[in-house]
Amino acid sequence: MTDTINAECFDARQSVLGEGPLWHPLRQELFWFDIINKRMMSRRGEETSSWQFKEHVSAAGWVDEETLLIASETGLRTFSLSSRETHLITSLEAENPVTRSNDGRADPWGGFWIGTMGKSAETGAGKIYRYFEGALTVLFDGLTIPNAICFSPDRHTAYFTDTPRQKIMAQPLDDRGFPIGAARLFLDLSAEGLFPDGAVVDREGCLWNAQWGAGRVARYAHDGRYLSQVSLPAPHASCPAFGGAQMTELFATTATEGITVPTAQDGRVFCCTVSHQGQAEPPVQLG
Repeated sequence: MTDTINAECFDARQSVLGEGPLWHPLRQELFWFDIINKRMMSRRGEETSSWQFKEHVSAAGWVDEETLLIASETGLRTFSLSSRETHLITSLEAENPVTRSNDGRADPWGGFWIGTMGKSAETGAGKIYRYFEGALTVLFDGLTIPNAICFSPDRHTAYFTDTPRQKIMAQPLDDRGFPIGAARLFLDLSAEGLFPDGAVVDREGCLWNAQWGAGRVARYAHDGRYLSQVSLPAPHASCPAFGGAQMTELFATTATEGITVPTAQDGRVFCCTVSHQGQAEPPVQLG
């Protein structure tokens, strides 16, 4: 059996910087973002949608069937899919014009983790926050491109990376989902010249990591061993997400950013069926 699966095009719309894929379990719909073009897109069956925003948007969690929590460059806001109305939940570095939001994901307790970074990837300008029970808390700072925010199915571990450092960290969590003790090294990709971007964890506790420039999403065991990969026909893989009726569809966003002459494949969303089930994204609890 080969350790490589080839993904095919799921949605042909191109993004400069595709990010933040979210499978909404109630709607059976995939949402994702083009950060640079300030746009959110979705696909449900053959139906496609697009929403334009006034500032950079990058990640989301679902609140209920009609409401998302969206991370923008200045705040976390609820967004009604039916009315398109927004409501500010909390500011996010709104006073800092240098930064924007980046990778984010809901945690198993109903909190929402969100990274920030410099719009030109300024060194050390980024942080990772957690929104939980109505409060926004800084968890990590001094980061450049925070990514790979995801959680183990046993709730004991959160993962994250600072992409230029080429290392994915594993952070122990307490019984309320806050970091406890120091993060440990989970995976060092520097020797392979690989740059970890977004990531997600399956029901077996294995981590799937999109690797910028490598055109793949790689699966690693809980001890960091390489297991297999999904190959993408676009080099700048940015973030994976599980979805589908059985949670065995693996989606991956890509980007045209940083490619001198993009092809028609670059910036698309890709998908394939895998033999492992993902975790359904938990809802975000507001307040």
